Amino acid sequence: MSRNRDRVGGGNVAHQAESPVASNASSPEQLFSFVVPTEFVELPSKGRFYAVGHPLHNQTTIEIKQMTAKEEDILTSRSLLKQGVAIDRVIQSIIMDKSIDATSLLVGDKNALVIASRVSGYGNIYTTNVGCPACETRQEYSFDLNLAEITSGELIDGVTDNGNGTFLAVLPTSGLNVVFKLLNGYDEKRISNTSTTKGNKPDNLITTQIRAMLVSVNNNSTPDALNYVAENIPSRDSAFLRKAYKSAAPNIDIDQHFTCSNCGFEDTMEVPLTADFFWPDR
Repeated sequence: MSRNRDRVGGGNVAHQAESPVASNASSPEQLFSFVVPTEFVELPSKGRFYAVGHPLHNQTTIEIKQMTAKEEDILTSRSLLKQGVAIDRVIQSIIMDKSIDATSLLVGDKNALVIASRVSGYGNIYTTNVGCPACETRQEYSFDLNLAEITSGELIDGVTDNGNGTFLAVLPTSGLNVVFKLLNGYDEKRISNTSTTKGNKPDNLITTQIRAMLVSVNNNSTPDALNYVAENIPSRDSAFLRKAYKSAAPNIDIDQHFTCSNCGFEDTMEVPLTADFFWPDR
């Protein structure tokens, strides 16, 4: 090899390659960017419910990078965990398009990113400790996150899609015409900050959630009117509105079949997102 270099003037090339200046010509990002792969994640909303001008308006996918040690630091930050913002910070960190505010993501779209980042970071098999609904026996159970399915949202009777990111619902008991919207990260924060707590249990979570989703009632969108309706609609109307929201909201369905190893009970179980979700026993 040395004779070949001498023959074509390679000595000078080798000297330049070993030069400190040449070795520092490329940034670490340029040298090592290949170790952080990216993927495109399908958005349950398909971008339909983002306003014109939002980076995700009518976008069906979003590009994210695989989690790294940087994101693990975020997930172990006591301060961020205490504030309840660790997951949002991780999502913001892995989104490739930095013009996208992770807090502005619809709840269902954020859930899809959480699942995708966990699968790419730690694999699709999620083993955690669950309790049997029948015999209450605690047991380890494994769920396959690759079986998660996107639900695009469906309208129940009495609900109409307004085509502008909101829905019209006619409440069965009061007959009120209620316009509601899908919640995003900002709404989740407001719900968390508004709900007073006694111990660890929210004291007014249902009314706060209803207030967050309300846009107008009988064409009245004043805060006083919305607050009054949220707190005073009949229970049947409250249940209908929450059912209408859950049905209409695009999301990712992670419910899976569960069989108890102790009593043999079988049922569909919502996959519990415990601390094991991002910290599997490896």
